[in-house]
Amino acid sequence: MTGITPLTGTWELVAWYNETADGRRIYPLGERATGYISYSPDGFVFVHLSAADRALYAVNDPFGGRAEEDSAAIKSQISYAGPYEYHVDHVIHQVTQSSCPNWVGTEQRRRVEFRGEGLRLSATGVLFQGEEVTAIVDWRRARG
Repeated sequence: MTGITPLTGTWELVAWYNETADGRRIYPLGERATGYISYSPDGFVFVHLSAADRALYAVNDPFGGRAEEDSAAIKSQISYAGPYEYHVDHVIHQVTQSSCPNWVGTEQRRRVEFRGEGLRLSATGVLFQGEEVTAIVDWRRARG
């Protein structure tokens, strides 16, 4: 189901953490991570999350980084995009573009919870850094 839905629009990241079975919280991009998720009325989702204080390249050339700079850059952000299907209690992101090449061609299913003015997207049974976790991402409507 696409068109205008409660998800439609752009949301700003409040927090992303992964919760382990024993209740530990892991903040993959740090507790001050930033980002946006945008759901368009024509059925596409665009996501970009990044660490707050990413290391700069020595030169101002996106393809001129040294191997260690490239590694730090890719591991301090995550992005993906593609069509989505909204189903009230969950959303399915059909990934066609991603900073993680393994996600291309996959479906990323997220539980949807509206919390007042906020939005929580979560996924259980996610493998992250070698550990099975529940990923929890909290959002608020972005203000232009």
